[in-house]
Amino acid sequence: MKKHQIFAKIPSNMKANIHPQYFDAAKVSCACGNSFVTGATVPEIRVEVCSKCHPFFTGEMKYVDTLGRVEKFQKNQAKAKVIREQIVKKQEERVQRQRPSSLREMIELAKKQAAS
Repeated sequence: MKKHQIFAKIPSNMKANIHPQYFDAAKVSCACGNSFVTGATVPEIRVEVCSKCHPFFTGEMKYVDTLGRVEKFQKNQAKAKVIREQIVKKQEERVQRQRPSSLREMIELAKKQAAS
């Protein structure tokens, strides 16, 4: 089958009223201030990161923070650290409060409490 015969089977007219409107000059604007024109089904697109400011393209190491997610993550990490410290402290207290297993341990414990 020849190349021109394959394309001849595709209908040339699209169905009416089912396709979105296409804008040839849709403006894309980034939070960094960069803007460019492309084709899209909406007239204006706003993005947070583009090729001018994305760390992969710029080679810079920086956080791409959207809606304070980095601060929220760091706050959760700090809270988890405090909780871990409390758990370790409780476990150490449990080890110290264990009942003596023999009479000798009980007497030694009583002597320590009397001395302090």
